[in-house]
Amino acid sequence: MFCSSSGARRRMELLALCAALGTGCTAPPSQTAKSSAAVVPVSKTGGSRADAFVDSLLATLTLEEKLGQLSQYSGFAAVTGPGAAEASMEQLRQGGVSSFLNVTGADSVRKLQRIAIEDTRTRIPLLFGHDVIHGMRTIFPIPLAEASSWNPDAVREAARIAAREASAYGINWTFAPMVDVARDPRWGRITEGSGEDPYLGSVMGAARVRGFQGDDLRARESIAATVKHFAAYGGAEGGRDYNVVDVSERGMREVFLPPFRAAACAGAATFMASFNEIAGVPAHANRWLLTDLLRGEWGFDGVVVGDWGGVAELIPHGIAADSAEAARRSLEAGVDIEMVSGTYSRNIPRLVRSGAISQAAVDQAVRRVLRFKQRLGLFQDPYRGADAGRERSEVLTPAHRAAARHLAQQSIVLLRNEDNTLPLSRDLRTIAVVGALAADSVSTLGSWAGIGRAADAVSVLDGIRRAVSPRTRVIYERGTDPTRSDTSRFRAAMRAARTADAVILVVGEPAWMSGEAESRASIELPGAQLELAQRIRALGKPLVVVLMNGRPLAVPWLAENAPALVEAWFLGVEMGNALSDVLFGAVNPSGKLTVTFPRSVGQIPLYYNHRRTGRPPAADSKWNSKYIDLPWTPQFPFGFGLSYTSYTYSSPRLSSETMGPRDSLRVEVTVTNTGRRAGEEIVQLYVQDEIASVTRPVIELRRFRRVPLGAGESRTVRFSLGLDDLAFYDTRMRRVAEPGSFRVFVGGSSRDVNETRFRFVTPDNNPVSAPESCAAVGN
Repeated sequence: MFCSSSGARRRMELLALCAALGTGCTAPPSQTAKSSAAVVPVSKTGGSRADAFVDSLLATLTLEEKLGQLSQYSGFAAVTGPGAAEASMEQLRQGGVSSFLNVTGADSVRKLQRIAIEDTRTRIPLLFGHDVIHGMRTIFPIPLAEASSWNPDAVREAARIAAREASAYGINWTFAPMVDVARDPRWGRITEGSGEDPYLGSVMGAARVRGFQGDDLRARESIAATVKHFAAYGGAEGGRDYNVVDVSERGMREVFLPPFRAAACAGAATFMASFNEIAGVPAHANRWLLTDLLRGEWGFDGVVVGDWGGVAELIPHGIAADSAEAARRSLEAGVDIEMVSGTYSRNIPRLVRSGAISQAAVDQAVRRVLRFKQRLGLFQDPYRGADAGRERSEVLTPAHRAAARHLAQQSIVLLRNEDNTLPLSRDLRTIAVVGALAADSVSTLGSWAGIGRAADAVSVLDGIRRAVSPRTRVIYERGTDPTRSDTSRFRAAMRAARTADAVILVVGEPAWMSGEAESRASIELPGAQLELAQRIRALGKPLVVVLMNGRPLAVPWLAENAPALVEAWFLGVEMGNALSDVLFGAVNPSGKLTVTFPRSVGQIPLYYNHRRTGRPPAADSKWNSKYIDLPWTPQFPFGFGLSYTSYTYSSPRLSSETMGPRDSLRVEVTVTNTGRRAGEEIVQLYVQDEIASVTRPVIELRRFRRVPLGAGESRTVRFSLGLDDLAFYDTRMRRVAEPGSFRVFVGGSSRDVNETRFRFVTPDNNPVSAPESCAAVGN
């Protein structure tokens, strides 16, 4: 039983409550008794019965035990970052630990959970968190690649499979999805998000939340999602991780916050504070962000967890003189659970007793943590899905691998294909595969690869060998290490290329070069890879260049000279198979970029939905916004991606030339596959507010859809636009839609579109209020 208290009267009160709630409690344990956790009713949204249980439980805890519920540790050692305090087994038995991260495996989890519910006075079950970012054991494409599929259903299913596997290992909480909008590819963590667009990021973030949490958070195959990093972490100056973010409230609300709002609307159980400051206030001490906005405006009633050491880092931020002040500021701002640095448990009891922090502030945070555990069903079943048998039977299954392969296929973006170099014939006599990354099964997994193993992954080289005809000879040469300027292996690579009927050159970054703390000042190909590509291209052989990378790269020479250029990202355990499916034509590529590829690092930041300027760039005039040594345009724009077939679009057709505040405007377009093979086109719809009270983006993505089309087939695609699609924040920071003329663009990328116009009309020709609503989130 769970029900417990340090005093007989309180134990009897809890006994009465358990009986009233029908939990089956028999007798509340004494301070030293051992028992299993009680079965208590779980409410997904709280409710009076659930709240009554939480409040009664809270009343039984000592101040030190309450602080234990606000403390998370990385197992019993620091393994993923600096500045961690280590937990001890005695601390666990004293109720000083609420949750662990980096503890995996059903046996390990069950052992620690048994201590929590049998050997502690409080008998409150533990949370077990892990960075399940794009798979647990079955590793899917990195999130930036997943987003390139523009397939939220497949992304949701990938998260569902990740949750299924993670729960088997005893994990009930993931620190994902990352929904940071990122417009600077120098930032290594761009790999973890969905790119540069708030709308697409909203759709993908909501899909991942629903995948992790499922329809019932208490189900054994569900894990709680954590939306991170709240907020604007992707706007770090200079693309340097952990750096300052200088952003206006308008930028926050229109660019960085929408994906967080969408994830909250999808039911995300927890949020994570970001490392950065916003307008001089670090997120871990930002009450406006964590309390006024998140809990007040948005009504979020879940848990806020700090990031690794983020509370203690208020000291080097310069807003706390010591750990006690850091703990106070963070708790009062709204951080409920402190990750690893231990400042809460060391300082807050003293601060409460001195009156520097109110008991009510502590109780409110603890109440949210207990409610979170209750919503997960841990008081009913503290072990949930943790099962050694499930670890063997429900992990890395053929079905899971098939799903990973399918999503990887859709995540590949064909950037260039001159003279139909691709697809290659699988019956070629000799194919030369060149590049160290081709044989690098570790890099196929990308960063934050759960507990994925290189031995599980199919490398590019292995995938090619499996895909070709038995009569085809595949020659492999490393060529050069991707991070070194060594050219000593060039001669062997050139010899292999000369003898081949076609060359597949795999270049880019190893996986460790992207991810947390992996910012780059240059985003060109590292090492001697470009020189290798140039030498092989000079041979005149059919050449396919495959990019493996976790960020956009500046590859102007390849973009203009490689006969075929394929953006393959890091695609997970099925990378080699999925890529070969595309290279040899079993699958028609359909992926589209969700982040702009610049020509040079000097263009950064470069993104499609920029605001307009009084002197827009023009080629025939000097006095406008452009460069004198480089085009202002990107190498590859947002939404771009080629196919082995071709598509044409009609002009968009509208259901009306005018739209009112309560109207839904239907947009139709006919898309035709004009080629000789079937494919899937990603149809994209953008809008532009032509005249507004504040400057507006040149275009903004508002809808998209994957459309399968047979050879020669035409289909009519229909979208609907409503008030929310026209809304923005005006000069007084009110979210409104203003009357006037709007343009609608529909096409295959942000650059290749057809357009039409309509007018938005309002009573008395005045702006109309368009408050944020969860109903507006979706695709």
